Amino acid sequence: MASLQLYNSLTRSKEAFTSLHEGKVGMYVCGVTVYDQCHVGHARVMVVFDMIYRWLQASGYAVSYVRNFTDVDDKIIQRAQLAGIEIDELTQSMIDAFHRDMDALGCLRPTLEPRATTHMPEMIEMIQALIDKGFAYVCESGDVLYAVREFKDYGQLSGKNIDDLESGSRVDVDHHKRDPLDFVLWKQAKPDEPSWDSPWGKGRPGWHIECSAMSCKHLGASFDIHGGGMDLKFPHHENEIAQARAANGGEFAKYWLHNGFVNINAEKMSKSLGNFFTISEVLGQYHPEVLRTFILGTHYRSPLDYSDQALDVAKAGLDRLYETKRRIQQLQPAKEEGLPAEFVQAMDDDFNTPEALAHLYEVCRSLNKALDKNEDSSALSASFVAMTHFLGIAQDDADIWFQAGDVDAQAIDALIEARKQAKLDKDFAKADTIRDELLGQGIVLEDSPQGTRWKKVS
Repeated sequence: MASLQLYNSLTRSKEAFTSLHEGKVGMYVCGVTVYDQCHVGHARVMVVFDMIYRWLQASGYAVSYVRNFTDVDDKIIQRAQLAGIEIDELTQSMIDAFHRDMDALGCLRPTLEPRATTHMPEMIEMIQALIDKGFAYVCESGDVLYAVREFKDYGQLSGKNIDDLESGSRVDVDHHKRDPLDFVLWKQAKPDEPSWDSPWGKGRPGWHIECSAMSCKHLGASFDIHGGGMDLKFPHHENEIAQARAANGGEFAKYWLHNGFVNINAEKMSKSLGNFFTISEVLGQYHPEVLRTFILGTHYRSPLDYSDQALDVAKAGLDRLYETKRRIQQLQPAKEEGLPAEFVQAMDDDFNTPEALAHLYEVCRSLNKALDKNEDSSALSASFVAMTHFLGIAQDDADIWFQAGDVDAQAIDALIEARKQAKLDKDFAKADTIRDELLGQGIVLEDSPQGTRWKKVS
């Protein structure tokens, strides 16, 4: 447990991770606003923090992983009105679609998935505490606003100078603000919009208060890790800190983790720019493990450049893993054991999945060499299985994997057997014809003392 190093966005440095409670970790990750289907940028957030969740568990921690749904929002209201359906119908359908996407990508379900609409009492309680302590006020419009300049550490996470900042919130600027930086905690109800009773009249919460209230509700005033995409660092996460610390007096999150953007044509992939691909669109062309491998192939803090070519590279790597998996399935059972030291070292170094994958492929090569020489490969095989299981890749049956790629593995195996018999009958012309026929399908045969194996090269 003591060897994990992670980059803390709050201190802008890599630190040794120590949990607040021995053997336990509380982690909160900002989820999605459920008004539309998720795109590849969302997939990266979820796969990255699924990987972190898995690694914390593999390191021996009991992890409470909380990831929220924002299910009341201007965009949700507008989308439901355009579709002529109730808001609950829209949000539930989007949550169901989200779960289908995440399950396909091999993401483990979090410990809890709270919804904003079921946590109004906690939000109202936190807002009242902020008012009582002088960090918030009710303006003439009836909205409740956070007084940013009252929180002395504002800007610590983002590194922004408070005097240079402009207001950042999801709602229209309120001209009754005492300061342009102040942001909405509670907004008064508008006609034909959902609302809840509060001490300040019927209304609904601002975006930022949701995560502060839900994370503290389920993890306490101080917890270990808060995560999300880089785009949330300011203003959302900055505002979360200001709200939670001012209201509760706790540390709030000790470590802040942010994954980099997904770019396409050198621009951040986003719905606002219209340059995005939904997860379901990508999974219509590629196996989910291809997208997962593509995401894990770049360090989580670095930009990720999306392209079909990059996905094809990830697919080729998976093909190699599945070829190896098929060999160990055929030749010997592979008992899962502990992860190799080099793999552990890479993951302990701020979750360095590119290095971890590189070690997996190195073991894959060594394993195939040992199999070719008929050497004992049980240890390598066990390492191979343990690493692929942790990463959530190469988890399908190998024959099914190749069949899914328009390759009929059983037909190929039958031709290999026919070729073997032709050689025994000394009918070498037939054996060569079979080899050429398979080569024409992009199937290369590799003969060894242990038999013939094949791989797809095109």
